[in-house]
Amino acid sequence: MEKTDPKTLEEIIRVDHAGERGAIKIYEGQLLALKTIKHDNILKDKIQEMKEQEKEHLEYFEKELQKRKIKPTYFLPLWDVMGVTLGFGTVLLGKKAAMLCTASVEEVIEDHYQNQIKKLGNDEINLKAKIEKFKNDEADHKNIAYETGATNKGFYSIMDTIIKTGSRIAITISEKI
Repeated sequence: MEKTDPKTLEEIIRVDHAGERGAIKIYEGQLLALKTIKHDNILKDKIQEMKEQEKEHLEYFEKELQKRKIKPTYFLPLWDVMGVTLGFGTVLLGKKAAMLCTASVEEVIEDHYQNQIKKLGNDEINLKAKIEKFKNDEADHKNIAYETGATNKGFYSIMDTIIKTGSRIAITISEKI
């Protein structure tokens, strides 16, 4: 594939911006719960660290939106509220649930980024390289989550399915609208 389809490129930038912002909102919700209700400084520090990486990703896609004159998804306000709520709620369910939230979302994003890399042509080498780097960061976050106690066994398998399905729905909507 030589040149990237302009519509595909617009969808990639829009959805990646929404996704990175969504990840930050999830982490913000988790941090809020960890600072107010469930006090776990080790978990808080891990989440804060991952959030900082997501900020780098978001800043990149915000610049790409501006540079390429692409409108963000109209659903950003809804995704913001849902992200904070998901993050806050999973912390209330406990450390395993909080870390499963990260693992589930990051697994979907890792696959999503891999599919995008395949769609990008030779005209988007820099974007492709950034998405590859971000994909690796997301894989690291997923691995950290499992090392920190995430599990998708028992009740958690239902939660895993719900979070992954919700993430895929948000991706599909954010690409188009």
